[in-house]
Amino acid sequence: MAWREVGKKSICANLTKALASTKSRDVPDPLSTPILEDALKSISSSIKHVPVFSASQSSLGADKCQILPNRPLTRRFHASPGLLARRRSDEPFGLKTPKREKYVKRESKMQPPVEAPYVHPKPKRTTKSLPDRTIDIFEGMTIGELAKHTNESISTLQEILVNVGEKFDSEFDTLSIDIAELVAMETGVNVRRLHSNEGAEILPRPAVVTVMGHVDHGKTSLLDALRQTSVAAREAGGITQHLGAFVVSMPSGASITFLDTPGHAAFSAMRARGAAVTDVVVLVVAADDGVMPQTLEAMSHAKAAKVPIVVAINKCDKPAADPERVKVQLASEGLLLEEMGGDVQVVEVSAVNKTGLDNLEEALLLQADLMDLKARIDGPAQAYVVEARLDRGRGPLATAIVKAGTLVCGQHVVVGAEWGRIRAIRDMMGNLTDKAKPAMPVEIEGLRGLPMAGDDIIVVESEERARMLSAGRKKKYEKDRLRKIDEGRTEAPEPSEDVPERVEMPIIVKADVQGTVQAVTDALKSLNSPQVFVNVVHVGVGPISQSDVDLAQACHACIVGFNVKNPPTSLSQAASRASIKVKIHRVIYHLLEDIGNLIVDKAPGTFETQVAGEAQVLNIFELKGRSKSKGDDVKIAGCRVIDGRVTKSSTMRLLRSGEVMFEGSCVSLKREKQDVDTVGKGNECGLVIGDWDDFQIGDVIQCLEQVNRKPKFISSESGAVRIEC
Repeated sequence: MAWREVGKKSICANLTKALASTKSRDVPDPLSTPILEDALKSISSSIKHVPVFSASQSSLGADKCQILPNRPLTRRFHASPGLLARRRSDEPFGLKTPKREKYVKRESKMQPPVEAPYVHPKPKRTTKSLPDRTIDIFEGMTIGELAKHTNESISTLQEILVNVGEKFDSEFDTLSIDIAELVAMETGVNVRRLHSNEGAEILPRPAVVTVMGHVDHGKTSLLDALRQTSVAAREAGGITQHLGAFVVSMPSGASITFLDTPGHAAFSAMRARGAAVTDVVVLVVAADDGVMPQTLEAMSHAKAAKVPIVVAINKCDKPAADPERVKVQLASEGLLLEEMGGDVQVVEVSAVNKTGLDNLEEALLLQADLMDLKARIDGPAQAYVVEARLDRGRGPLATAIVKAGTLVCGQHVVVGAEWGRIRAIRDMMGNLTDKAKPAMPVEIEGLRGLPMAGDDIIVVESEERARMLSAGRKKKYEKDRLRKIDEGRTEAPEPSEDVPERVEMPIIVKADVQGTVQAVTDALKSLNSPQVFVNVVHVGVGPISQSDVDLAQACHACIVGFNVKNPPTSLSQAASRASIKVKIHRVIYHLLEDIGNLIVDKAPGTFETQVAGEAQVLNIFELKGRSKSKGDDVKIAGCRVIDGRVTKSSTMRLLRSGEVMFEGSCVSLKREKQDVDTVGKGNECGLVIGDWDDFQIGDVIQCLEQVNRKPKFISSESGAVRIEC
């Protein structure tokens, strides 16, 4: 490697000077001294592109010096074809230049789509993964506690709170019970409100007693004897068809709130609501009739609600009364009576003679004292809707019983999915009052919509909160309704070819109160059969209107009115012109029987083959030598009809020794040389069966007919109805 001529002399001079200084100091290895190292560094910095070198003592002298290269800092290469080719094959540094590929023409968007079946997108949560869960909420619940109850993350609940319009700082912020319900409903769970009685005034309250039992066992008559009225005489058909609530002042001075429930099988939901709100159940059993189906149902409702039972054996004044037999029947059904070592009191009464009423009052007051009934007096009220109806002048009305707190006129309330501001409160006698205390049945007005019987009444602080809570509940109810419809579609079996198609019978139900609407709807749905599907397309409270007629005309429905006024003449004429059937009834028996007959008439029925008659072969006649135009020889069976009748248009079945030999149509049927269509029992005739001439004396010829068998409407003594196909 050649050095530059400019730096040769300075390098040698510096090195010679450094070696001379080291020899004067007697250094054994002059190359290891710091002076030489400094000299080498100064040389390297003064000359650019000079490699770092090492010097040995043997190769350095005073008159000349030799530089040995060690590690170059910069290399200089001469370009060669091989080196250039190798460097081109290496990957370049930095951004890569995209390669240009061959242009491919894209497919046009106007091409026809591929024919493939549509596949529904898989939902994140199936309907079976969303069970009906109920959680408990209370006032002052934190966001973290609500997240644990709903099994949702805190961030999810915070997003819902932002949408609701609530402000929060952390997960330990407390929520009001209304906001907690809104958030819980957004997550898809049901809620149960828990109210605390801390710091509230708790006082004794009257007992709420529900009278239950079988139809026509004297429940309303017994209540009339207690309150000295005659309600049973004014009821349609002599049976109770509504759920009534009233307060009775007993001779001892105590007050008891009574609920009168209907005993017909169609009003099972009413009896369940009565058992849910009551403290004591009075089970009325007729001494001459004994335990009946609705008696057992009332017992099951009371046991499900965990309510004590007091048995009142009524009609003990009748000659056929046998109270001891009734007691044995009740004991056999699992009811532990006091006489048999149990805790259920039994009282023998007579509503007609008004005997045993004092013993019944004593039994009820004793049971109430044992239960030590108390309730919160102050604070927001909690009430339960017993019945709801629509009044033309006052709007939606709800009959309710206050469970706790005080219901005050002017408060904003939420009843189920409806809301409103209480405009007026009336007691069961129709008198206006400002407030309602626990165990007091009242009728409230001022709601924006008609609630459902069995809904809870809660008091909220403002109209905005009432609107928000009502909208949230309506949204939740609609989601649940659609989910049930989807579950019904998935669980519905696929129709098979053997089963005939069901005929749909659309019905519009109008009644006087909400509870009756529900009872009539449930009773009509129980008339579903494999041949006829009862589709209740619309229900409502109030009289039949023009909109009902228009809806019935659109969907070809039948209008059923229960305990409503007859429609105006113009409305009736419009319905008759549109061929719409309007059925108005006041008794549940007549209603179900009338609709059941309509269902039977509309049912397509099933075609069955039955034997219409039988004839026995007595002799055989043969016609020979017929012309070609009349055909071949014919064998005629001379028969006598031994049962039913023989018809020419029917199918004939030939039996020999009980075995079927042939089935075919009848070609000719004559009686006394005259062509006839039918031959009755006991007459003789001659008949010819097509494609069969092997008759023998003693054969039996059966006449087969296709019969359309319609279903039957069956009503039991308890009032339960069904369609039997």
